Amino acid sequence: MVFDMQHLASRLSLKHLRLVTAIAETRQLSLAADALAITQPAASRSLSELETLVGRPLFDRHPKGMEPTPAGEILIRNAKICLGQMAAATAELEALHGGLAGTVRVGAVTGPAVRFVVPALQKLKAEAQRTEVSVNVAPSSELVDSLLRGDYDLVLARVPPYVDARRLDVRRGRVEVVRYLTRTGHPLQSRPRVTYIDLANLTWIIQARGMPIREGVEQAFINRGLPVPKDSIDTASLLVALSYLRESDAVAAMTEEVAELVAKTGNGEIRELPFKETLILTPYQLIMRKGVPLSPICSRFRDLLIAELSPRG
Repeated sequence: MVFDMQHLASRLSLKHLRLVTAIAETRQLSLAADALAITQPAASRSLSELETLVGRPLFDRHPKGMEPTPAGEILIRNAKICLGQMAAATAELEALHGGLAGTVRVGAVTGPAVRFVVPALQKLKAEAQRTEVSVNVAPSSELVDSLLRGDYDLVLARVPPYVDARRLDVRRGRVEVVRYLTRTGHPLQSRPRVTYIDLANLTWIIQARGMPIREGVEQAFINRGLPVPKDSIDTASLLVALSYLRESDAVAAMTEEVAELVAKTGNGEIRELPFKETLILTPYQLIMRKGVPLSPICSRFRDLLIAELSPRG
């Protein structure tokens, strides 16, 4: 089989893209056919036609199912992006027809989600009340991977080291500052200043290993010649952290934005420690996919978000 790019581009259709993604998900041609509401012979013909267009097999057939070949992996990955873009276009057209402003899909790590995404969304909703908004908070690696799959329009995150940054449109973001919280009445709350030595033997409520706050805290202990705390509860859940803090002498490491939110919305049960030093994490950025234009409503949200991120004199 010979690969002809122009011939492929002219003959490739949505049915081909839907078929390869369905096979990738089910690993069975018959199940993929059922999912697409077509007959198995029709699915087989469509797959054969697509493999002829590509010029090589897309799946290896095994007794336990069908496994993508390297060519299949490439086509599946890009098919998911194309289908996602078509779904987004359909949603935007439906929104336009119904008088809505469109859809915005944004992801962020916790701190900027609280401090910058929320006020930018409030301004956007004031301008376009019927805009549909989806917000997700997750680790940077998950956010950027999902962005590249087309699941988000933009994210506030850190670029993972394994991602080729040339695929991304990266704008300047901010740094995060870490604060330490305990229950009100904790023995350390009465001290005028608290240091890392005071925290070394406490139970820590903290992000999992490899996450920015965890790495920053552990490096702070190492830099001061102190042992890294061994007693920890790893969680990304704010509710779990606060519930545990209320009933223990543990300490929680959180971003400044989250600490301020807890102070504003809580009933005084949780307080920030009077810590002597400031721990600053590596910056996060505003990230979009390079070469993928934003819809008008997403462009407006991006501009509002950039305005929120800009330092104010």
